[in-house]
Amino acid sequence: MAMTRTTKLALHTAILAGATLAITATASAEEPEPIAAQPLTERHAFPNETSMQITQNLEGLPPQSVEIEDASYMVVVEFTIQPGVVFPWHTHPGTVLIKVAEGDFTFVFAEDCVERDFAPGSALVDPGDTVHTAFNPSADQETVVVATLFGVPAEGPLTIPVEAAEGSALDEECGIERLSE
Repeated sequence: MAMTRTTKLALHTAILAGATLAITATASAEEPEPIAAQPLTERHAFPNETSMQITQNLEGLPPQSVEIEDASYMVVVEFTIQPGVVFPWHTHPGTVLIKVAEGDFTFVFAEDCVERDFAPGSALVDPGDTVHTAFNPSADQETVVVATLFGVPAEGPLTIPVEAAEGSALDEECGIERLSE
């Protein structure tokens, strides 16, 4: 059966409209958050008195020992970090155990400005109460880390940012370059 000119025109119009909708939908898709935080647990309390001690030796720093007399609450959060994105300088109210699940992860203590690189499958300790930043060094791959925070309060922030002026000074001192927003 032959198509009439009107049928062909209607078919072409429908195809063009469908393609336009597909392009518009793709173009308007939201960009991912630079750093997406997904809580994997709520804050959980240990049912009994719980304490912890963790020691780590990082090259260039004195041994870091953390003794948490009252671990009380813990929470687990997964962070997805887009390529090239840097966390603001901050600290935490408790100790953080960090597992690198995907991609590469670079961690920097303000104390020494050394970039410590961690590959997928590796882990590190943020003793808490230490100003630091971290970033995804990749130009094209997301980084996913899982952070388990111990000794956090029952309520309140899990991340405590430094003042903007201090953060800018630390960026300059440590040679941290941030993507322009």
